[in-house]
Amino acid sequence: MNSWKKKKVSNQSNKRPVLAGQVFGGRFGYFINRALINIRQNVFVNVVTIGTITLALLIVSLFLLVFVNLENAADNWSERVQVTAYFDRELSGQEQASLRNKVMALPGTAQVRYVNRDEALKRFKNRLKGQETLLEGVLPEVLPTSFEISLKKSHRDSRGVEGFVASLRQLAGISEIQYGEEWVRRFNTFLNFVRMLGLLLGSFLIIAVIFIVSNTIKLTIYARRDELEIMSLVGASRLFIKIPFLIEGTIQGAAGSLLSLMLLFGLFEAFLQNASSFMSFNSATANLSFLPLEYIGIIVLAGISLGFIGSLTSLKRFITT
Repeated sequence: MNSWKKKKVSNQSNKRPVLAGQVFGGRFGYFINRALINIRQNVFVNVVTIGTITLALLIVSLFLLVFVNLENAADNWSERVQVTAYFDRELSGQEQASLRNKVMALPGTAQVRYVNRDEALKRFKNRLKGQETLLEGVLPEVLPTSFEISLKKSHRDSRGVEGFVASLRQLAGISEIQYGEEWVRRFNTFLNFVRMLGLLLGSFLIIAVIFIVSNTIKLTIYARRDELEIMSLVGASRLFIKIPFLIEGTIQGAAGSLLSLMLLFGLFEAFLQNASSFMSFNSATANLSFLPLEYIGIIVLAGISLGFIGSLTSLKRFITT
């Protein structure tokens, strides 16, 4: 009887003690609770880390905001890429419909608009506003009719326009084609330059942000190296030590990314409200927009990844066994 009681007491003493927080989520609940305790106990260190992540991501997101609006402006400018096909005579309704269907069947066609001679003369007079006397005696019959063809976005670069014009020349009945070849070439050269510059600057900023955030997190973990050493000495496994710090880094990254987006939105709204007072700028007609949802999601994920990876790489220096 006594031996059975001793065995029962021995079995109870060998049971693993319940960790604080396990009753609310198992071991993972303990890790989250431990991470939150670490944040409360090291407020200054965490504020510095979150502030660094916020500033770094604010710079990157500000660059993204400028780049996105430049791309939007480039898309608006690219809508001016237009091909005009001229005819020697006025087309009948049936001829217009037949030729329009052939043009619409060409890859890259977005919209086709027929301009008759009367409308062409009206446009000509508008361009010479104030000098209408130069057109006295000019009859609509001297002007050609035309199709104004708008292209899809995928065909607005130099190669796409040239390919479309080559296909258009094969249609019978068209006497001349104009599309501002030099303007299209210069516009696409400028657009490619902007994208290349954005790629180079973006890559540099990302590398700089990773370096700064990683070293900041490394300093915060270095300040708590004694805690890591004590946990190792009492027999805690490497994974058991790392997980609360990794969760802490993830929280720091998420908080930093959200703060950077809030600051960016505040700066964006302040710029829209005050830009007209110090520069020739009309926010209503500028068509500026904030970051789209997919970019916001990328920034949040980038902040979480920075915090997690920064903590993971920094812990390797202090936890080797």
